[in-house]
Amino acid sequence: MEVVAQAETASTMENQLVEDPPYSRFTWTIKNFSGLIANKYHSENFFIGGYKWRVLIFPKGNKVDHLSMYLDVADSANLPNGWSRYAHFSLAVVNQIHNKYTVRSYTQHHFNARESDWGFKSFIPLSELYDPGKGYLVYDTCIVEAKVAVLRIVNYWTYNSKKETGFVGLKNQGVASYMNSLLQTLYHIPYFRKAVYHIPMTENDMPSGSIPRALRSLYYKLQYSNDSVATKELTKSFGWNTCDSLMQPDVQELNRVLCEKLEDKMKGTVAEGTIRQLFEGHHMNYIECINVDCKSTRKESFYDLQLDVKGCRDVYASFDKYVEVEHLEGDNKYHAEQHGLQDAKKGVLFIDFPPVLQLQLKRFEYDFMRDTMVKAIETMDICSFGSVVMWKIAASLIFNASMSRWLLV
Repeated sequence: MEVVAQAETASTMENQLVEDPPYSRFTWTIKNFSGLIANKYHSENFFIGGYKWRVLIFPKGNKVDHLSMYLDVADSANLPNGWSRYAHFSLAVVNQIHNKYTVRSYTQHHFNARESDWGFKSFIPLSELYDPGKGYLVYDTCIVEAKVAVLRIVNYWTYNSKKETGFVGLKNQGVASYMNSLLQTLYHIPYFRKAVYHIPMTENDMPSGSIPRALRSLYYKLQYSNDSVATKELTKSFGWNTCDSLMQPDVQELNRVLCEKLEDKMKGTVAEGTIRQLFEGHHMNYIECINVDCKSTRKESFYDLQLDVKGCRDVYASFDKYVEVEHLEGDNKYHAEQHGLQDAKKGVLFIDFPPVLQLQLKRFEYDFMRDTMVKAIETMDICSFGSVVMWKIAASLIFNASMSRWLLV
């Protein structure tokens, strides 16, 4: 095995604790990969952020039919009691034929004595990894890459958010972290926030009974308060009681209902049309016959898009699946007017996208065998989407199962 490590950017651990460093890279070139017979292998140790790390792989999978790969604290057995470190990192298997097909997954973890390694049990299917035509094994060589940023561990009991960042957050009400993340995402869209401020109010509009007034009050406090802000006034305007705040409805549904209420309240005011101008895009559904000249089209608007996660390694693949052409043939032929049953193509074409594109990743799908919703276990690279010149990721809402929280990143 050959190891090539890139020099880290910060020289001492003290520097790491003062300022969050950029990512540093480590590359592990593994030769004779198909000949590896042990259950697991470690890379050589490498230093990032003043700490020793190593990559742990299971070439035949950790009891799964995927390559399993983890970032591991190299000297965890020799560290003093109570040690911990926090890192954002990504692991990748490099595609040596087409770099754009490199498989990379991102995560973050608070490493400690009980959890000294963290990563991905199902990283890439073994069938893809060992397929010589896929580009992950070239001359029986596999290239693994780790990017790591060691971050300071913040004591949130004494942390002053306003002083450190200029912003304050929202107090968590029940299990409403999904709502807090959504509200703060919308707050950081200046045009949206200003439109909320410009919705006319009357003296009879009480915050507890008016969603626009309660939201305006909440945003004002977020902007000028020195402490975290409560959401009870807003949830009361939703008509929620204490029990409702202890339930976790769908974040997409809440977003749609909230925008519909605001859009209705903005009618006839200077803020009219704001929701549509920010979030509305258009696509065209079509059915086109193959053997006769017949085509049916329908233009539709959307405020958000639901993208598949299962079987998609990144957002590009999800979009490809969204516009995938379906062939109507056999027992599923299309009934065309004046032409009867015909073989046809069915699909979607995007006409335009909104300034703020909201993507809802479908983390759950219906299992007909078990008659229930099951979670898609695949990981998806959402960060590469930001490399496209025309798009910039403003925020991502991610559900962290280990914390049972929605996170705004």
